[in-house]
Amino acid sequence: MLHPHTELRFINEQIGYGIVATHLIPRGTVTWVRDDFDQTFSLAQVERMAPLYRDIVAKYCFVDSRGDFVLCWDLARYINHSCDSSCRSAGYDFELAVRDIHPGEELTDDYGSLNLEYDFRCACATAACRKTIHPDDLLTYAEQWDQIVAEPFRLMPTVAQPLWPLVKDKEILEAVLACRMPIASCRENYYPLRTLQPAQGEERRC
Repeated sequence: MLHPHTELRFINEQIGYGIVATHLIPRGTVTWVRDDFDQTFSLAQVERMAPLYRDIVAKYCFVDSRGDFVLCWDLARYINHSCDSSCRSAGYDFELAVRDIHPGEELTDDYGSLNLEYDFRCACATAACRKTIHPDDLLTYAEQWDQIVAEPFRLMPTVAQPLWPLVKDKEILEAVLACRMPIASCRENYYPLRTLQPAQGEERRC
């Protein structure tokens, strides 16, 4: 579920739609959390789907650490990629604002952390742009991304958290915030690359 101070807006012709903040979302705020309304499909279920549904899965789903395809039930599926994303995750089923997100600013994620099936060309045009996003970027950049998340993570108790009731494993998180446990690395979200098999009679498209 997305933070309530967000809305869907048209960004531009190249990007299409995206999610922007309607109020200031301070650094350390949970911006998205996986909740019980999100739909989850196994690889076998996706392979049995008609091509039209597979296209939706490919466009809007991410793959979790168990290898399942997750389709967010709300507008979270419209969050766009940036190599200098405003939101990131540690090794948990939620994301944080890693900097203050001002009204009208887009909430972005790094698709390299979502267990991609294929490489894709990036056009985010930020100074940090990697040009091509790879399925194993999560492993390649895990240490760097963990450092980006660490300080905002410690700020969680100091800012309003409207999504906190939906966050799971609160006892573990409270132990982490009390410095009794380390913050889980984003590597915990990794699942090895695999490729969907074409449906019977369907040709694999490039």
